[in-house]
Amino acid sequence: MFLDEKSIEVASGKGGGGICSFRREKHVPLGGPDGGDGGKGGSVYLRANEQYTTLLDMGNAYRYVAEAGASGETANRTGRGGKDIYVDVPRGTVVRDGEGRILTDLTEAGSVWLAAQGGAGGLGNTRFATAANRAPRQRTSGKPGEKRILNLELKLMADVGLVGFPNAGKSSLVRKISSAKPKVADYPFTTLEPVLGIVQSKNRSFVVADIPGLIEGASEGRGLGHRFLKHIERTRALLFVIDGFEEKAWKAYCILKKELEAFHPKLLEKKFVVALNKGDLGVLKAKKEFAKHKQEFIETCALNGEGCADLAKALGELVYADEKKEWR
Repeated sequence: MFLDEKSIEVASGKGGGGICSFRREKHVPLGGPDGGDGGKGGSVYLRANEQYTTLLDMGNAYRYVAEAGASGETANRTGRGGKDIYVDVPRGTVVRDGEGRILTDLTEAGSVWLAAQGGAGGLGNTRFATAANRAPRQRTSGKPGEKRILNLELKLMADVGLVGFPNAGKSSLVRKISSAKPKVADYPFTTLEPVLGIVQSKNRSFVVADIPGLIEGASEGRGLGHRFLKHIERTRALLFVIDGFEEKAWKAYCILKKELEAFHPKLLEKKFVVALNKGDLGVLKAKKEFAKHKQEFIETCALNGEGCADLAKALGELVYADEKKEWR
């Protein structure tokens, strides 16, 4: 099961109160104040965990409350501070407030963000001692902690995003070129959730993300794929998987580009590769159509693996283009 949106409540701990206390030892005849400060309340942090792939990995908890600080003690001792808590989230999690404003984007593994600051501890009466007031009885209570609702939205961290219509063979291609093992069947909408796979060479690797198939109008909320279009926003490159056996393969390609542009125009600025899949069934008409429009493509067959090595190499070269090194 895949979960990419979740709301949580975070609450930091209240600061402990300062105390009012006086020294009473026999060898200290004049006494004096010795009330200590309260301890600081615990804070709540969000932390990007590279081992998490979905918000479901966070478990069923939706409320995270940090420990309150302890009250001050005698002999000017500060109360124990409340324990901070760290809430692990998948790398790539965008955090928004209740009004939809982005508060942080946890894209780096191990990065930490303060979600709720612990309340400050109160002051003990020792703090109020002056030459004119040697026996102060003032003390202050600890400050309350913060409490708020956070909306978490996961955007997968992948190098290549696969886009295509249902049953175009995306999942089968992912199985051939990567370590992923998505469910594959002979009916539309096999992919109901994003799948990540790692394409490995001798000394390099990159991550591909297969999202549910799109249909025309996906950018407006139709079909299954529209919920997952956001997952290709972070990718470095795109792979258009076209059913080469389809009668209107070129039209399908144009519709896919139109849907991406409608969702976010900058998606079309990404580098991309086109795969004409199902080459075993015959893709002659599609090849002629793409050649007519001067659109380069790689002919593939996920069933027997034909062209898959060339496809992996082409994608690797796009991913590592900035390093100007050949993918091998």
